[in-house]
Amino acid sequence: MTAQVQTQAATAAAPEPGSGHIGRVVITSLGAGLVAALVLVLVVVPGATEPVVLGTTMLAFASGWAMLAVLSARRTSQPQQWARVPAAAMATVGAGLLVTRPGDQVMGALGWIWPPALLALAIWTIRRARRDLHSRTRAWLVQPVCALLAIAAVGGGAETVLESMDSSLQAPAGQTYRVAGHRMFLHCAGTGSPTVLLSSGFGERSPSWAWITADIARTTRVCVYDRAGQGWSEPAGPQDGVRLATDLHAVLTEAGVGGPYVLAGHSVGGTYDMVFAARYPSEVAGMVLLDSATPEQFTALPDYSRFYSTYRRVSGALPTLARLGVGRVAAVTQFTGLPARARSQEQAFAATARDFRGMNDEWSQLPTAFRQAKALTTLGAKPLVVLTAGRGQDRGWSAAQDKLARLSTNSLHRTVTGATHEELLVDRRFAAESSTAIGEVVAAVRSHAALVH
Repeated sequence: MTAQVQTQAATAAAPEPGSGHIGRVVITSLGAGLVAALVLVLVVVPGATEPVVLGTTMLAFASGWAMLAVLSARRTSQPQQWARVPAAAMATVGAGLLVTRPGDQVMGALGWIWPPALLALAIWTIRRARRDLHSRTRAWLVQPVCALLAIAAVGGGAETVLESMDSSLQAPAGQTYRVAGHRMFLHCAGTGSPTVLLSSGFGERSPSWAWITADIARTTRVCVYDRAGQGWSEPAGPQDGVRLATDLHAVLTEAGVGGPYVLAGHSVGGTYDMVFAARYPSEVAGMVLLDSATPEQFTALPDYSRFYSTYRRVSGALPTLARLGVGRVAAVTQFTGLPARARSQEQAFAATARDFRGMNDEWSQLPTAFRQAKALTTLGAKPLVVLTAGRGQDRGWSAAQDKLARLSTNSLHRTVTGATHEELLVDRRFAAESSTAIGEVVAAVRSHAALVH
């Protein structure tokens, strides 16, 4: 009698199929995988290269699926052995990325392979879960997760196809030059001296200067270029300000574009111009700083350190998101003030993982570039115009702009009322103000006269 009671009690305590703790196991396992991925990306390897970030993320997700397979077998009456398949697939991909560290070209080629494979995995997982998982978490969690995987696969496949068809991503013939093992894009228009060199800000490329290039080319030669890994220039890995200045000088030599130069830089492009001017002072005749960053960015702007750190943490995930098509969606709202052709070119670049990888390389070296720009302590009496955007200024920005104007004893500092940081380039009306500032420096260089206040 006692044995019978014990048997009945044990039977009552044992979880029945479709009941018990399987829901908790599903939530705990997949939740643990997600938390592990976030911790790895944002804390352990913040701002790491794309293969490292994606590889560690895949391993974290794999651990979640593996937990589901193991815990469901040990603690419930519903073993989910199928979860071993996504666990193994993601672990294999993650380990492969971490070991091989493929470059952008290989990652791009894989874009023809992984989307159909991921879609097949998502469909297979949904079917197996429907057969073996008897819990509301199947509809609430597992199926939505698989749906996200399917959406990622479709987005990744579409992005690969669209990039392969986009002719604007191909460098124009005859306008790239080999420098230090990679090719750099340089385009010059107009005739006359001095030559104006246009240096883009962070997240900008040569088409951003379309309005200004057309304006300046009417009166003198103007050249615009793409830094390594951005626009039509090939990647070269992380480069500090000195390396960028050396590359720029080398490509100008290779293309036969001699000085004297008037340097015009927007945002962080102004900082790179300062490094160039410090290294090649005899070749620089004047400067224009268009809402330029300051060498004292981390100390003069109270909020910049936090912004830099935050972006650094999330930036590692951006190339992967771009491969899923997210960058293309975000780019639709960018560069809308540019001429149609330049706008489509910039939006095409802004959608690619390649450009995000290039920007991440650049971002990692910004602190060094700012320190290197401090080597420029004075321009003497060379003409300098500092143009500051009137809207959207960070704390400390105005005072930093005033200090930049003191680099020369022959300088002007104007604030463009109503303009934002970006609009000094992309908005036709405000870009005309930037062109005017450049024209003033060109005229002062030619006449050897002081700028007119």
